[in-house]
Amino acid sequence: MNINIICIGKIKESFYRDAVAEYAKRLTRFCKFNILELAESRLEGNDINKVKINEGKSILSKLKGYVIILDLGGSMLSSPDLAEKIDSLQSGGVSEISFVIGGSYGLSDEVKQKADFSLCFGKMTYPHQLMRVVLSEQIYRAFMINSNSEYHK
Repeated sequence: MNINIICIGKIKESFYRDAVAEYAKRLTRFCKFNILELAESRLEGNDINKVKINEGKSILSKLKGYVIILDLGGSMLSSPDLAEKIDSLQSGGVSEISFVIGGSYGLSDEVKQKADFSLCFGKMTYPHQLMRVVLSEQIYRAFMINSNSEYHK
């Protein structure tokens, strides 16, 4: 299974990079884990939609496999539910999942329309860099649940 996280921007703080790297290392026994960092678009004037469209074009060019976007309007799943979703996809022959974290203004409508599933981690707003850590951990947790490990208690 290939798992991709497609995201806008780079992680600036080393502690976030270290955390994502740790989960990436742990995931090597279950899948090929890739993070694709795409350039942020600059806001010119007040045209937020233009930023989302530009970032969306970059995201669309990298999408592969089953696409799960992170979006406030998405479905909220428990960790076991996410594990079941990944297991079901894998059992159904899906060999690649791309998770998408948009930029600071969100995702373009075009990216939302390409999504196979929309996932919400709650109604709170998280820094994009922290969300990468949280998502990486939850993917790892899902694989640990599916392997009947005691990691998830």
